[in-house]
Amino acid sequence: MKQIEVVAAIIRSGDRVFATQRGYGQWKDWWEWPGGKIEPGETPEQALVREIREELSIDISIDKFLYTVEWDYPEFHLTMHCYMCSVISGALHLNEHEAARWLSAPELRSLRWLPADIVLLPLIEQELGQ
Repeated sequence: MKQIEVVAAIIRSGDRVFATQRGYGQWKDWWEWPGGKIEPGETPEQALVREIREELSIDISIDKFLYTVEWDYPEFHLTMHCYMCSVISGALHLNEHEAARWLSAPELRSLRWLPADIVLLPLIEQELGQ
């Protein structure tokens, strides 16, 4: 089975986190944590900073490692390294996603999440104090 290794940012501001909606592909319209593939020679942290700059036009600080999700999709196995982050500078701009929302803990489960991203909801709720 094909293996894909990615990074994801759970960008926090106060008691809310930033979620994005995919605008393309098989999973179009599903919600996810922003991020992307690790390129050769990059650490997961370097990849995450680069991906968020490309996708959202902001600079982030990586505040802490949260969890690594291992998930089998029909076409591939996903390894997703997830980090709690915050915005350092820049104004959020959606360069790849069709929508985005800041969500409080009670709002997290109101969206249709990608299967691997759902795994993180209890951990994020805990981070937000729920």
